[in-house]
Amino acid sequence: MQTPRLIALDMDGTLLTPEGQVPERFWQLYDDATAQSVTITPASGRQLATLQRMFPACETFIAENGAVVWHAGEVVSTTALSADAARNLIAALPDAPFPTHAVICAPEVAATLPLPPAIDAEVDKYYASRTTLSALGDHPSPVVKIALYVETDAERDALPWVREHAPDLRAVVSGKHWLDIMNPDADKGHAFEALAGTLDIPLAQTAAFGDFLNDLGMLRAAGHAVAMDNAHPDLKAIADEVIGTNGDEAVVDKLAQWLQ
Repeated sequence: MQTPRLIALDMDGTLLTPEGQVPERFWQLYDDATAQSVTITPASGRQLATLQRMFPACETFIAENGAVVWHAGEVVSTTALSADAARNLIAALPDAPFPTHAVICAPEVAATLPLPPAIDAEVDKYYASRTTLSALGDHPSPVVKIALYVETDAERDALPWVREHAPDLRAVVSGKHWLDIMNPDADKGHAFEALAGTLDIPLAQTAAFGDFLNDLGMLRAAGHAVAMDNAHPDLKAIADEVIGTNGDEAVVDKLAQWLQ
């Protein structure tokens, strides 16, 4: 295919190495893309502040699994939970039958209770702008996402419980231990479509890379869907192309093929 004009890149398991680093070769490719009027946007469950810290040169981000979209210096859209839905789910969490820790996400800050050191370090990977609460009910607003760090298995243990207790919200598994709960209209795919519209780029001239279930909507929306070899089987099933693993830096190889 021709070089896409808009390329969305998931982070963990996709662009980032197994050590959580951006491959060094990416930065020159980002400059090459900019010179060719190709927009590369990180698309992640991470918060906006974290992505901005990781990619200081980028002008476009899909953050919080699509609940926050930032372009050209400003937040161009947010998709929040209703106040009642957020309140009810937060109130039910202490009775959840699995060990979990909640991260309450507003557009520019994330809030948690005090966390054990190991889990605090895990949360810190994804949330650069954080505050600690004495009670979850004191969280900042609006709530664009409630992320649960599940000590066991998010897909097996937390997903069915959340669907039962918050059937009007959208719950997506973004990693073995992470479950993201959002407004049903918040999705990487919807955000990607909106961003393409803002940039006046036909979806046929776009591409998206991903590895996990929270990337499904984005890959379905893209003109060319690329799944990693280490991806969830559901992504491979709908992808136009399956490439190597994030450990092989396969995303960088594919970008180089398009841009150089």
